[in-house]
Amino acid sequence: MTPPLTITDADREARLRRMKLIALSLLVLAAAVYLATLRVADQGGWGFVNAGAEAAMVGALADWFAVTALFRHPLGLPVPHTAIIPKRKDDIARNLQAFVTENFLTEEIIRERVAATRVGVRLGDWLQVESNAARVMAEGSRLARVALSRVSDDDVTHLVTDVIVPRLRDEPLAGTAGDLLDAIVRDGAHHGLVDLVVGEVHDWLRRHPDTFDGIVGERAPRWAPGFVNRRVTRWTYDQAMEWLWAIRRDRDHPTRAALDDLLRHVADDLQHKPAVAERAEKLKQRLLGHPQTAETVARVWKAVQASLDAALAADTSGLKSRAVRAVQRLGGSLLRDDALRTRLEERLEDAAAYIVRTYGGELSTVISHTIERWDGEQAARRIELHIGRDLQFIRINGTVVGCLAGMAIHAVSLLVR
Repeated sequence: MTPPLTITDADREARLRRMKLIALSLLVLAAAVYLATLRVADQGGWGFVNAGAEAAMVGALADWFAVTALFRHPLGLPVPHTAIIPKRKDDIARNLQAFVTENFLTEEIIRERVAATRVGVRLGDWLQVESNAARVMAEGSRLARVALSRVSDDDVTHLVTDVIVPRLRDEPLAGTAGDLLDAIVRDGAHHGLVDLVVGEVHDWLRRHPDTFDGIVGERAPRWAPGFVNRRVTRWTYDQAMEWLWAIRRDRDHPTRAALDDLLRHVADDLQHKPAVAERAEKLKQRLLGHPQTAETVARVWKAVQASLDAALAADTSGLKSRAVRAVQRLGGSLLRDDALRTRLEERLEDAAAYIVRTYGGELSTVISHTIERWDGEQAARRIELHIGRDLQFIRINGTVVGCLAGMAIHAVSLLVR
């Protein structure tokens, strides 16, 4: 189950061989110096050289044994407490897991690291670049289309009939509707709808005068002469057109004020008159109980879904262009608005801390589970590729320190003599 070696691992292996060669060369050099000075070891300064070379060999051999014993049996001999990693890799994995959990996956450290990264500033800078904002929108569009495709008509119908409708039936809406209507009238939020309705009716009448004449003419008294009915019908049409045009043109038209008063009166009745609230509740129950309600909502959702899907699929849709600009504005807001940036970073800290606090233990088990699946010898080989080069410095330092220690010991011996 051990992963295969990669090109990077081959490079690590080459560097490991070079360091091993250097450490071995120092050992061979120490042995050569020792042999060359063995006959003159008692002649002045040569004794220091011979003693240093001897101690260097001892230090080099001892550290070679220590480093090698981590990964394999030295010289293939089954010496006790050698080949530590292949034999105890599972214990090492569990200890490493515990070490990472206790010292890295903690709420305090995660909060500190998230705060240090200054996500708000970096994200703001990144989002202000148009290509980055377009990339965010492209990925968001793809995810949104996938999410839309996963929502079926049956899901929408089930949501409406089993979740929304029962909740609306149990929840009294008259007071809420009254509050909402009062707020709408007070803020003038309905003026756009009034403009739309009046404009559409005015335009329709202008395009269909004959239809208007036919509807009004059917209700004209049969005993009246025809030319009289036609003149009355025409006069009525002209008055209707003039009245609608006046409403459309004049924002302070009395009809608009009368409509506002009517809506305020309805809102007040919904809020404070039990009889009106009761009638509104009965109307709500009839609408919610009608079998066509869920089907209508499903059809509306299907139309909205198709429109959104088409807008998200088009590369040059107005929706995408506005969304890209909105993402860029969000980046600018993150840079300018300290409060917004602080809230974002605090939420990210809370989210990261929650993940670590709740799932930190499970996340760290990846270490032990992965290493436990590895073959012991292959695991030792892979670990040696990563840290073996640095361990060769122990052999080199052991050679040098051994040499210095040997010379110091030789000097102490001469003083004692």
